[in-house]
Amino acid sequence: MTQKFNIEVEANTVEEAIRKVLKQLKLPRSKVKIEVLSDEEKGLFGMPGAKPAKVRVSMLKDKENA
Repeated sequence: MTQKFNIEVEANTVEEAIRKVLKQLKLPRSKVKIEVLSDEEKGLFGMPGAKPAKVRVSMLKDKENA
């Protein structure tokens, strides 16, 4: 039985959030579904980090287990 999971991660950018969660899970991008919940928003004078990007990652089912 395959356990399914969803993880939500925040970071300064969408790509940074994706890299962060893939490193944490030790999985390649091809093994997960990535959903962007919100893009980052720039702060005053275009400074990054006013509002972080947020992504949700869920593991894809193996074809043999589907």
